[in-house]
Amino acid sequence: MRKLILPLVIILIAIFLIGKGFWDSQLTAVSDKKETEVFVVDKGESFSSIAENLKKENLIKSTFIFTTFAKQKGLADKVLAGTFRLSPSYSSEEILKVLTDQPLDNWVTLIEGWRVEEMASKLNASLGINEKEFIKLAKEGYMFPDTYLFPKDYSAEQIAKRLRDTFDQKYSDDLKSKIKNLGLTEAQGVILASIVEREGRSSKVREEIAGILLKRLNINMGLNADATLQYALGYQSSEKSWWKRHLTKDDKKIDSPYNSYLYRGLPPKPICNPSLASLTAVANANPNTPYLYYYHDSQGNSHYGRTLEEHLSNVANNP
Repeated sequence: MRKLILPLVIILIAIFLIGKGFWDSQLTAVSDKKETEVFVVDKGESFSSIAENLKKENLIKSTFIFTTFAKQKGLADKVLAGTFRLSPSYSSEEILKVLTDQPLDNWVTLIEGWRVEEMASKLNASLGINEKEFIKLAKEGYMFPDTYLFPKDYSAEQIAKRLRDTFDQKYSDDLKSKIKNLGLTEAQGVILASIVEREGRSSKVREEIAGILLKRLNINMGLNADATLQYALGYQSSEKSWWKRHLTKDDKKIDSPYNSYLYRGLPPKPICNPSLASLTAVANANPNTPYLYYYHDSQGNSHYGRTLEEHLSNVANNP
């Protein structure tokens, strides 16, 4: 029996050493080329997708072994989104070290409906941008909200220009033409879209609200939009938010050109930075909608009323 055990042990050791040698070889550099290339990790991209892209770019030898190695090291969920410089001469361990370190560029998501102060705060947290400088450069309503890949050394001026340039691309001639046909100027279209952005919760609802608000404008009725009043009230330290949740009767008396309960017509400037969906909703708005009122219940459902009585009934029956 002992004579059989010894050869078996030797065979197992040999298999182990061969396997380990193959494993280790798969983690070594693909080549000795020192040149680096740009490699981008998208925001929210899965590690399996990252590994596949590394293999496609000939930066690793095996997606399976690379993924297994990363999980063993506890690094698979620590890879950052952004832009990196990688070389075929890097081992798998070196590649993981780069991908889990600070990227050259950062992905930054600027939310639809944010005002410039909220964008400034996010840019400061992500890129260290001076908030006051960005706010000074930014034009409310024209800083297009989206997910951007920004170089870490981008200035506030460069970022503001990037956001404005993107807005100018999205606010197409077709949208401008449709908005003009509704009797609005290009600037008024942006103002109305900014209100619709804060007042609506889906593309369908936004388009309906855009029609209602446009109808109110055409008959010289007050817009009575909570979002404009929230903008006028500004930052709420108790809520740590720029948008006050519960408005009071006294709030509606605040003397501000942005208070659409007190002043008729559009506010002088946009109240936030609208999405393409809201700009489109305004362009496609129906000013002949039968409704004059809208109400969102606590479940997020929207209700429309032709008369004040219908509106009050919607409020009473849909808490």
